[in-house]
Amino acid sequence: MITTQKTLASGHDWQVSDVICTAAAGDKPFEEEHRGFCVAAVTTGTFRYRTRQGTAMLAPGAILLGNPGACYECGHEHGSGDRCLSFHFGPAYMERVVADVPAARKLAFGAPLLPPLPVLAPLLTEVEAAREMADAGAFEELGLRIAGAAVAAASDVAQVRRAPSRRDQQRVAEAVRRIELNADEPISLSALADGTATSPYHFLRIFRQVAGMTPYQFLLKTRLHRAAVRLRLSDEAISAIAFEAGFNDLSTFNRRFRRVMGETPGNYRARRSGGPKLAQSAVGPHQPGK
Repeated sequence: MITTQKTLASGHDWQVSDVICTAAAGDKPFEEEHRGFCVAAVTTGTFRYRTRQGTAMLAPGAILLGNPGACYECGHEHGSGDRCLSFHFGPAYMERVVADVPAARKLAFGAPLLPPLPVLAPLLTEVEAAREMADAGAFEELGLRIAGAAVAAASDVAQVRRAPSRRDQQRVAEAVRRIELNADEPISLSALADGTATSPYHFLRIFRQVAGMTPYQFLLKTRLHRAAVRLRLSDEAISAIAFEAGFNDLSTFNRRFRRVMGETPGNYRARRSGGPKLAQSAVGPHQPGK
């Protein structure tokens, strides 16, 4: 049996890994133990998962659920190989999440999986896209979101969308100003939440509700906007603009810029020289005396 596990990102009491299994139908099922809470999104392949909560067949779109200390067994009787994005959380981390999910009180998963639910599809798409883009910075928020979604769905909690309070709106406004002032520096979700005296999960939820995007998405938008302005106004090297805007490497900047702006930074800059000429030709050549 061959299983590879690559850590994509980690932080205090959490970690996310890209797990690839190449076991075949004739291989013996393997047994392991969950060291913490596990919420794993299946992205390709199928496999059988057996734990004390029950036995289930997992397929793409399903989410494996595991409790700390629980032994489990995985097998591939019906096909070869699978790939998962596996989030691992410590008990203290999950306790804070459970406390912030309305009506959720139980700090344990009672079922072995969540089936492919339409409500989870957009989130799982973001998770898989972050893996493909090697976007380590996105996983701090994505981990909180998938933990909260798993707790809510496993608890059969109806998510009631309440209007944010004036205090929450103020918290988001303060965080937005902090991001704008320090957009070229690393800013973690935990640090932003600490600055507003809220838990990371609560802060992430109200920020998305008020601003219409996550703090990380707002940070990237701010960086890309500032870089685009500088590309239009200066002749500085693209790499210098990318680094000063807060991007760690040029390839990441190029990918993000093209994804948002629809073209490469070089093409975006090149188009600026055509503006004045086009404007002049639209009104015709200048004629003396008129």
